[in-house]
Amino acid sequence: MSPPHRNAFKPCPGGGPGVDSRISEFLTFLAVEKNASENTISAYRSDLAQFEKSVAGQTSDNGASWEAITDQMLLKFVEELRERRYKAATVARKVAAVKSFFSFMAAEGILTCDPTEELRSPQVGKALPRTLTPEEVDELLEQPARKSTPVAQRDKAMLELAYATGMRVTELVSLDVGHVALESDPVTVRGIGKGDQERALPLYQRSVDELRQYIFHVRPKMVRNRNETALFVNRRGGRLTRQGFWLILKNYAREAGLDGITPHTLRHTYATHMLSGGMPLRNVQEALGHASISTTQIYTQLTDQQKREQYDQAHPRA
Repeated sequence: MSPPHRNAFKPCPGGGPGVDSRISEFLTFLAVEKNASENTISAYRSDLAQFEKSVAGQTSDNGASWEAITDQMLLKFVEELRERRYKAATVARKVAAVKSFFSFMAAEGILTCDPTEELRSPQVGKALPRTLTPEEVDELLEQPARKSTPVAQRDKAMLELAYATGMRVTELVSLDVGHVALESDPVTVRGIGKGDQERALPLYQRSVDELRQYIFHVRPKMVRNRNETALFVNRRGGRLTRQGFWLILKNYAREAGLDGITPHTLRHTYATHMLSGGMPLRNVQEALGHASISTTQIYTQLTDQQKREQYDQAHPRA
């Protein structure tokens, strides 16, 4: 799989006094320049001390320094907050404190830039994306399999591919036959995301089997122009549109008895299932084609929520 086209966070070298000294400078700035209240300063002091402890625990010499702070450490800090089951609003406040601190450091010229510029605070009060359980995915993908028409066979191959790769719908309907490397090992499909960034996405065997059947035995019956390059074609033999895909997905979701489905549901489901299965966050970022890993972070909230629900269901006193 190709590497992301740029780093998630900027490397921002710095030096001089240690972390404690810089935090003190920042708190003084809040008191003198921003006229912050004692409660506000106390909250910032506590949040930044927690951040400093997190960073120190991740360095080999158990001491925090500006050279040691990396994007992984920033993300680890956020993950630690979630693991301690802080409310989303509390996590957002602590992340905001860290971002304000680094913004101050950059503005003062202590750092060459703000390494947290692309670190997003959790969305407070915003509903998490709808995802399907593995059983619901099976039920959805079973719907076209119950029919034997060419259109249903196309739909089965298309939905299997969507779940196998987590592609955006726009990417999916933009695929050409030549984007599928059926002769490679493993079989991959070439995703072209935002900014024309390409990535090779592996497929599970069932998806490969459905694609082979569609490409060699079904698609030739559906195309009317031998020069048509589109992988997925409509009843008229032309490229299937995004709206066409949405109608297809919505109809099968209704047949499967699934509510709240959107064009991006399979993408959200793919990401959540990959993280739940142990795929590293960075790899999921690459597979989804996210420019910033902070965009992928929302799916860690989904898996944390699911773990909590499983705990509540399993524990006798929950």
